[in-house]
Amino acid sequence: MKQIEVQIMGQSYLLGCPDGGEAQLRDAVDRVDAAMCKIRDAGKVKARDRIAVLASLNLAFDLAAQQAAAAAAPTASTFAAPAADAGEADVKAAQLIQKLDQALAGDDHLL
Repeated sequence: MKQIEVQIMGQSYLLGCPDGGEAQLRDAVDRVDAAMCKIRDAGKVKARDRIAVLASLNLAFDLAAQQAAAAAAPTASTFAAPAADAGEADVKAAQLIQKLDQALAGDDHLL
């Protein structure tokens, strides 16, 4: 196993990488970095740990939605309305972020 250095939100990390998995790991790092930067740039959340939690939940939510879509039998409606599904996912993700912000609102004294 080799180690590669990556950057997420401007901070360097040294990660273990299985042989032949560097491209896949870098793709995952790019996704995490993009998700975290998007939340940071929205300006509502400042703490790095909260940004990481929200980004991981967003990515897990997206993965679960993709897995559910893949498990469903393809139908004409599945191919006809991908934009509506994306809009629903965005609304659900926004609701989840709002609930997390409310739940974590009292932890400011820890930072």
